[in-house]
Amino acid sequence: MEKTVYGYIRVSTREQNETRQKIALENFPVLEKNIYMDKQSGKDFNRKEYQKLVKRMRKKDVLIIQSIDRLGRNYEEILEQWRILTKEKKIDIVVLDMPLLDTRNKDKDLIGTFVSDLVLQILSYVAQNERENIRKRQAEGIAAAKERGVHFGNPGRPVPESFEKVAGKWRRQEIGLSEALKELNVGRTYFYQHVKKMGL
Repeated sequence: MEKTVYGYIRVSTREQNETRQKIALENFPVLEKNIYMDKQSGKDFNRKEYQKLVKRMRKKDVLIIQSIDRLGRNYEEILEQWRILTKEKKIDIVVLDMPLLDTRNKDKDLIGTFVSDLVLQILSYVAQNERENIRKRQAEGIAAAKERGVHFGNPGRPVPESFEKVAGKWRRQEIGLSEALKELNVGRTYFYQHVKKMGL
């Protein structure tokens, strides 16, 4: 069975740098007609072109990507996709900026597979850990700014003066949810959001 070489490109809508990835794939070489590209977040794999590519690929085909984060950004989902592609569909994957992530170079033995999978897990973990640290730093920065009196976004609807009292009665099961909402004249989502904010 003749194998086909495919390429996959992903850029977020905020960063239009697909040219660099495209040049890298074409230099591999990958034929332009076999390159699939998505312009959206890598938070999951519900991407139109990626799904089309997976359906088209057959056993022994080769998938080329420039870096592992072009495949995705979620640690667990990257590992699951890697397993589906290499173990179930039995295709090879080449990550251009990480030679150890080239399943063609493995003799399909236990050690080769283990090394490739281990490198992938380490890289994916580091990438996800860094994203979580960024989110944590952002949250800490927002909290510090709020302490300094900086306000963010629309202040929205003010909290009713009786909110804490009514929410307390609801929590003690003295009144039902519908009664609490009616008394405060607020919606369910608003009520739950402020119950959570107030630690009630």
